[in-house]
Amino acid sequence: MRTGSLRSPWARAAVAGAAAVGLAAAGLAGVAHAADDQAPLPVTITGPDKVDLALDGAEGEPGQPQIELGLTGPGEYDPDSGTDPEPIPNSGYKVTIDATALKGFAEVGLPESCDVDGLVAVCAESSLYPGDIYNPFWDIRLDLLDTAEAGDYGKIKVTGKGEGLEFNKHTVDVLVGGPELLKKKLPDEPAGFRPGDTYDATLGFRNVGSMSADGVVLRFTGSRGLSFPDSYDNCSYAEESKDDLIRYRHVALCTFEGEFLPGAAYELSEPVRVRTADFALGDIFGYSFDAVGAKEADALRAGADYRQGSGATLTLKPVKGGQSGDYTKYAEIDLPLQNTYDLDLTGARVAGEQGETVTVDVGLSNHGPAWLGGLRSGGEPISFSVRIPEGASVVDSPCSPMNDESPSEYLCFADTPFLEDEARTFPFELRIDKVVAGAKGRIALPEYDNPWEGDPSNDTGWIVLNGTGDEETPGDSGGGTGGSDSTGGSQTTGGTGTTGGSDTAGGTTGATTAGTGTTGTTGGSGGTTGGQSPQGGEDGLLASTGSTALLASAGAALALAAGGVLVVVARRRRTGGTA
Repeated sequence: MRTGSLRSPWARAAVAGAAAVGLAAAGLAGVAHAADDQAPLPVTITGPDKVDLALDGAEGEPGQPQIELGLTGPGEYDPDSGTDPEPIPNSGYKVTIDATALKGFAEVGLPESCDVDGLVAVCAESSLYPGDIYNPFWDIRLDLLDTAEAGDYGKIKVTGKGEGLEFNKHTVDVLVGGPELLKKKLPDEPAGFRPGDTYDATLGFRNVGSMSADGVVLRFTGSRGLSFPDSYDNCSYAEESKDDLIRYRHVALCTFEGEFLPGAAYELSEPVRVRTADFALGDIFGYSFDAVGAKEADALRAGADYRQGSGATLTLKPVKGGQSGDYTKYAEIDLPLQNTYDLDLTGARVAGEQGETVTVDVGLSNHGPAWLGGLRSGGEPISFSVRIPEGASVVDSPCSPMNDESPSEYLCFADTPFLEDEARTFPFELRIDKVVAGAKGRIALPEYDNPWEGDPSNDTGWIVLNGTGDEETPGDSGGGTGGSDSTGGSQTTGGTGTTGGSDTAGGTTGATTAGTGTTGTTGGSGGTTGGQSPQGGEDGLLASTGSTALLASAGAALALAAGGVLVVVARRRRTGGTA
């Protein structure tokens, strides 16, 4: 079984739309309590509610599943905690997938890891964890038989059974030849587009299915740096995932009544305007049309506080022409691409006697104007290196040694998002084993051509122990000779850390600590933050990568991710069996 963290975007969206269940805010303590009371523990079967199969066979890549079923166990698990969850004790359970209703029009590829008899699969398992990341899941592939006709319909029924466990019943509606809406591709941002500008998004769709759509729903979204200045009376607006800046989105949901014919293309009566904030960089705008009637649209609003628009009515109009290559299943664009941030590393000058322990506060700040969203990479961290000055050893730090051979070289990670006016502190406790006059250690971001770094000159700072004032500190635009003065970069970081962090999300919502939004853990390197709480622990990225070569050659191997993220480091994933 593959790990749940590798799910496709299509499957992730389906799972995200499924109802979450568990002992809210109770965690494993709640699970233990339920077990003591002999109450059954709730387990949720998740997956898509419906699948439309096109008669031309264009329902996904050949051999790839269209349906992914998973489990959400009781209790909560934080994937950024740096620890694996504890398994939930159980005596085993079975999940039954019954696709007999598809007989006659579909060939069903049921999971090979299960006991398959015709169109029924029984999957015996004993592994169960809080949340959904570590739990089993099963893929199903559907292919139409030659006898299939438009309008053929059936349900896949999924049930579970286990002592002391209570499963929901999940169904997947399968329709042949129904409406299938491909989205009009979004144009590139125009030449000269800059932060603060407004992007005109021409939205539309083509019905490539075999049946008409009785009403459609348009959903368009923008991440933190994007907003929608217009309001339409057939649209409702909300903010989703306010406590997670990676998933945070401004959302609009618009309903359109009428019959939308197969083979026909439609566009909005006017472009949707997308305003970019001054701090925006690589923010994501995306949209979709779904063949859902206006009466069914309320189900799409569940889980968010929508407000009704009050402006003009947004309408759809038929359009002629257009090539099939103009339409796609997924329509997104990153806005804007022309902006910069200014990362600034600072160190300190500290004096002490032999045997004394001193604290050195390494600072990482962003002077903007852009934020580092890390949206495309799921919040992968920024890395920088710290060399410990001669004569000193590390007593404690939020970072990790690069490798056993270089105990004086440390690698630090700062989680993203990193806001446009945020500052974080990474305190190092150093023991002075031997007094070395003017001993210094370099603090540095990786050296490579980063088109979004606005001022590379302050990407280096210095730790100076028992300085004489004559030390050369290249890249140091500040610093002094006092015991607590800072050195390196253009900003002083105090002993307890400077505060920072934007208090806005998209200009309207208070920014909050951004969990990474994906599975995995970051190294124990979050530091003390002003606008964002630290994440991770000692058992973090460094320990999980299993490659000191990657860390030792970070300057040569780092890659830019969309949205201006400096470093992409693969987070730890749990591996399972095969499905």
